Amino acid sequence: MATVLWICFSTLSKPGRIKDKMNLLIFGATGGTGRALVDQALAQGHAVTAFVRNAAKVKLTHERLTVVMGNVLDYDSVDRSVRGKDAVCSALGHKQWFIKTTILSKGTENILSAMQKHGVKRFVCETSLGVGNSRGRLGLYYTLFVIPVIIFFYFKDKKRQEQLIKNSSLDWVIVRPGRLTNGPKRGVYRHGGEIGSYLLTVRISRADVSDFMLKQLTDNSYLRQTPGVSY
Repeated sequence: MATVLWICFSTLSKPGRIKDKMNLLIFGATGGTGRALVDQALAQGHAVTAFVRNAAKVKLTHERLTVVMGNVLDYDSVDRSVRGKDAVCSALGHKQWFIKTTILSKGTENILSAMQKHGVKRFVCETSLGVGNSRGRLGLYYTLFVIPVIIFFYFKDKKRQEQLIKNSSLDWVIVRPGRLTNGPKRGVYRHGGEIGSYLLTVRISRADVSDFMLKQLTDNSYLRQTPGVSY
């Protein structure tokens, strides 16, 4: 009896079950990181559902790719897409930089609610260096000019987005990349809690950010942590 109870307790206290090949949902699938996530996830053998506002922007066709149209601010469309998935990746972003916005936080709130409802545990979300306790680690130019002058409201919403994720009961990983580039996938980069520079702007390609994000689907090293990633 004691052995049975110990096994049950151990199962309940561990992160959600991890599969090598997943039924994966990707938000922000038409953005730079999102497209790389879709390409790489398919190459790794996953079944991928790309959640998009405009299906015409998805140029790729694949037998394991499903494209669904929806709005991340519409809970019902998010709920329908989350149902039956093994994990969720988010590369949400937008260009409404100069006005107050809650797109990222409200959209993420809908994702989290749907995941909790359907018992989908693994959530890997891209935000940015410079958010939360990585403040200042995107270099002087971003810290003193770009963030406070150009993308102030955008970063405020990223901060709200991260807090919502941290408050959830999911098996989450928040990935904070440096300045994103369209360079090729190198497969070699730095990652961890002390990534970034208070002086220089660190960079990483969207392809390598996607590589790191997909690794977090099956690796618990950064579970419920906020690793930075850059070259």
